Amino acid sequence: MLAKFKPTWMVKSIYAISPQQLKRHGIRAVFSDLDNTLIAWNNPAGTPELHHWMVELNRAGIPLIVISNNSKERVAKAVVRLKLPFIARSMKPFSFGITHARKKLGLKQHEVVMVGDQLMTDVIAANQAGVYSILVKPLIDTDKWVTIPNRLLSRVVWRMLKGKYPDLKWREEL
Repeated sequence: MLAKFKPTWMVKSIYAISPQQLKRHGIRAVFSDLDNTLIAWNNPAGTPELHHWMVELNRAGIPLIVISNNSKERVAKAVVRLKLPFIARSMKPFSFGITHARKKLGLKQHEVVMVGDQLMTDVIAANQAGVYSILVKPLIDTDKWVTIPNRLLSRVVWRMLKGKYPDLKWREEL
């Protein structure tokens, strides 16, 4: 049961994931959660690091797609400056959004990675979809109120994961 919560990799920041690392693992597309993964939930403009990372992915020919549980209006407003494609109301922890985006790109499961800051939504959804997952630390320490219950439950699951998988450690890169 705990395996569905186990991320493939744990990297401190999404911006530390280089296109070269992704290509070494055969990854051809990055799907990303939005709030506190790609952008701080209260800063839709993003950071200079985000913009640099997006340029690097683009140069490498690796598409970046936002997979979010937020409404279409909320996600569209948040990514308008970033000019990113997205799937809203993805229903994570279910795999619908990830599977839809993967099939739209014509990619196999082992060619996709889902990056997110939450075990209870992003990692479970990736595992359900059969794609790689990267758990990252949240960009900021605060969350929207709807995320707080997930964070509390994640702490309990995290303790169990560490007991079963003592090799789970935060890394600087893949």
